[in-house]
Amino acid sequence: MNRALGLAGIIVGFGGALLGVAVLAAGLRTRRPSLLRMGRSYAAIVLVGAVLAVAAMQRALITRDFTVQYVFDHGSSRTPPLFNVATMWSALEGSILLWGLILAGYTVAVAHKFRKRATDPLVAWALLVMLVVAAFFFGLMLTAANPFHGVVPPPGYDGPGPNPLLQNHILMAFHPPMLYLGYVGFTVPFAFAVAALVTGRVGEGWLVETRRWTLFAWMFLTAGIVLGAWWSYEVLGWGGYWKWDPVENASLLPWLTGTAYIHSVMVQERRGMLRVWNLSLLCATFALTILGTFLTRSGVVESVHAFSSGTVGPLLLGFFGFVVAVSVALIGWRGDRLRSPGRIDSPLSREGAFLANNVVFSAFAFIVLLGTTFPLIVEALNGDRLSVGVPYFSRMTMPIGLVLLFLMGVAPVLPWRKGTTELLRERLWWPAWMGVGSVLLAVALGARGWAALVAFGMGGFAAGSALRQLGLATRRRGVRGLVGRANGGMVVHLGAIMIGVAFAASASYVHHAEITLKEGQVAHVAGHSVQYLGARTRELDNRVELLARVKVDDARTFAPRLNKYRVDGQTIGTPSVRVGPFEDVYLALTKAPDSAGGGIGLRVIVQPLVLWLWVGGIVMVLGTLLALYPGRRRRNPLDPVSAGLGSTSPVLGRTTEPAQGAAGAEGSEDPLTPVAG
Repeated sequence: MNRALGLAGIIVGFGGALLGVAVLAAGLRTRRPSLLRMGRSYAAIVLVGAVLAVAAMQRALITRDFTVQYVFDHGSSRTPPLFNVATMWSALEGSILLWGLILAGYTVAVAHKFRKRATDPLVAWALLVMLVVAAFFFGLMLTAANPFHGVVPPPGYDGPGPNPLLQNHILMAFHPPMLYLGYVGFTVPFAFAVAALVTGRVGEGWLVETRRWTLFAWMFLTAGIVLGAWWSYEVLGWGGYWKWDPVENASLLPWLTGTAYIHSVMVQERRGMLRVWNLSLLCATFALTILGTFLTRSGVVESVHAFSSGTVGPLLLGFFGFVVAVSVALIGWRGDRLRSPGRIDSPLSREGAFLANNVVFSAFAFIVLLGTTFPLIVEALNGDRLSVGVPYFSRMTMPIGLVLLFLMGVAPVLPWRKGTTELLRERLWWPAWMGVGSVLLAVALGARGWAALVAFGMGGFAAGSALRQLGLATRRRGVRGLVGRANGGMVVHLGAIMIGVAFAASASYVHHAEITLKEGQVAHVAGHSVQYLGARTRELDNRVELLARVKVDDARTFAPRLNKYRVDGQTIGTPSVRVGPFEDVYLALTKAPDSAGGGIGLRVIVQPLVLWLWVGGIVMVLGTLLALYPGRRRRNPLDPVSAGLGSTSPVLGRTTEPAQGAAGAEGSEDPLTPVAG
């Protein structure tokens, strides 16, 4: 029954997507409003199919229906309830099913949001693009990634359960869905970008209307990346949180281009500039989500995050190539209409800072993309297996990170059109001193090394600039000044600065030690005492845990453990961490006691400011929520009446230059429109 319901759901979703594409295409070709209104209803059919398929899969997992191949391969009666639900996205077919559900949800949300504009060709084209993407993924589920293949289990069969690493921490229940909400969410602005190019309505109106969709997707992608780093830190036992793993990089790439777009789009909204940049960044962001899905789901890279299955890889790679080809062709086709009505008057301006921001983020993305894909390209060409390790990424990205911190400090205080050195000197006085103070404080606390000290200085400088902007906003409007895109963006900047400084500190001043302790013995590592008190065993349904009781600094006792899973006998370690505002003491078992009272092998890692990575991620999410909230009432650019346009106008909305003396004019400061993440 579960197989039948699941397959029926996938067929309904696939059929609904194809019919929706056909009806919308016919309506656009014949200009029949009735067909365009009908076309949006097919989004609901796709969602119904996705919900039915997901419900069938969850029912199969909960009831341990081993006649479903996916449950046979990844389910188990010993899997704890929470991880049993999360088993759906622990492997290839189930993760594609989750993708289809989230995409269907976004499609219905867009159809509902723009229901009063259903006959607008721009909206119709956007829905058509989203349904094409939905048809591709539901088609995958019917062919190469079918989660409802049947199998006849032997009597008394009990499956292996998900990968032990994926049922070893509660974050695995939340990290993948967060990433997918971000990945899939970028389909919405991409669809509107394609629609604007196809219809020729490449003005600024569609950008304003899709801004919150982009921020929403970016927020979830940010949260997913931070949760993934936290999971790695808490589970893998190596003491780090970011290893430049190819699959980690796959999530970072669209985040980089998406961040560049969120900054750059404000120039187009304000002055009608950087149109090619913005469309290219949007299309690149969506294309990189498909490339990331290929890297994660094709098995071409080896990673604890990666899945592998048959012909899914070539299909995803082909779809990636299709997206890139269509995007490049459309941008080239509309090249004449994408010429900006304005120009950058001075590099010492907010527009100049945004352009520099685009270049730096694009360079960052290119470096990560090159390091991630170069070994795959070499292997495909001549069969040689190469690896690009952490030194390449650290050496190449460190200068870019410092430049980004510098831009965070300078860009928010720059006026539109043209600034002066005197103006910059006045506005950057306190941020500069805050940067100097940060370096002096770091040196006083024992920090050494030019790279880390420069990072501390740039972090203090950028934080001072952001705090100055927030101070101006709250002085003018009170606490409400924190609400809205601009100052929400400043809060995001503060979170990013926390992460940047914490990353520099934890990477520069980490202390490692591998020690062996007998019961009662004490060791000293980086100023901390570590005492082994003994071990105990705990029996669970799916595993046996061996816990070592370790006291740190004569205070709280911690329990790093080794987990031996019953089904396959695999042993997975789980570290225990003493978390503090200034440094973490990380404990991981490397060897179990060989007999009663025997010694243990213990990895001890002491690294500063790790807590602020997670705090910074929370601050970034909170800042994005503030940016999503409308600070001031805006007209609806998709409304031809409020935009002052007829319904058949080829250009949707226009950007006017600010008058001299208005906010943002030369010599004035507009704290409500800074460079905002």
